[in-house]
Amino acid sequence: MTAAPAATAAAPAAGPCAPLHSASADYRAGDTVSHHGRNWSAKWWTRGENPGAGSAWSDRGACTGGVSDFVIGEEEFDAIFPDRDPFYTYQGLIDALHAYPRFANVGTPQTRAREAAAFLTHADFESVGLKYVKEINEANYWRKCDDTQPFGCPAGREAYYGRGPIMFSWNFNYKAAGDALGLDLLNDPWLVERDPSVAWATALWYWNTQNGPGTMTSHDAMVGGAGFGETIRSLNGALECDGGNPGSVTARVERYERITGIVGVAPGAGLTC
Repeated sequence: MTAAPAATAAAPAAGPCAPLHSASADYRAGDTVSHHGRNWSAKWWTRGENPGAGSAWSDRGACTGGVSDFVIGEEEFDAIFPDRDPFYTYQGLIDALHAYPRFANVGTPQTRAREAAAFLTHADFESVGLKYVKEINEANYWRKCDDTQPFGCPAGREAYYGRGPIMFSWNFNYKAAGDALGLDLLNDPWLVERDPSVAWATALWYWNTQNGPGTMTSHDAMVGGAGFGETIRSLNGALECDGGNPGSVTARVERYERITGIVGVAPGAGLTC
């Protein structure tokens, strides 16, 4: 996986949540709503544009006491991951959404649901139903330190093993994601296994910003209509696609079809790579 760091500002202190945003309501400049656990103020008249999906809304920061309006609800999340490790909380996922507000927040309701389902499918596959918080093969930990990087491996050569929903690994990814999220993950990679919101945020960083061995981010693949197959390519490229490992591709597609069934949306086109 390759990296492209981007700096973000620290989140403001949380206040009470405004009324939940409605896609069918008209909003005027200054109107405030809550969405994904954050308050947003309209910059001008707007209707049908989800906060964070475009330019009509200003982020006013995290809020408390609201209701989640993520496209996948907690009951669906529980049905998708019935045997998950308690570390992987639904609230942790909701708390991480503010880092990438366009995730599962752009396009039709079907497009948004498919993107969320695709993301959770890969989490399901990589962490075996969210049963693993970190990579279990400790003999491979040292391999995830790339000595050619100028910043090295200050937390130790064995510190950058896979963690979280997509088994996030390598010192250069910890550095880039940490820079993007405003966290010092290079020096404290263990934060990914201590804080569920950080674990989800690292997975969202890769999903929304990195092409990997593919030609587009997984977010762009789902929003642009390329389909689920291109998200496999962005994660593993020739290791699975183009005949690399058809069994693995089939297993991912079957999981995706199961999860879209729970969510109640058709899988869409472009399932394989």
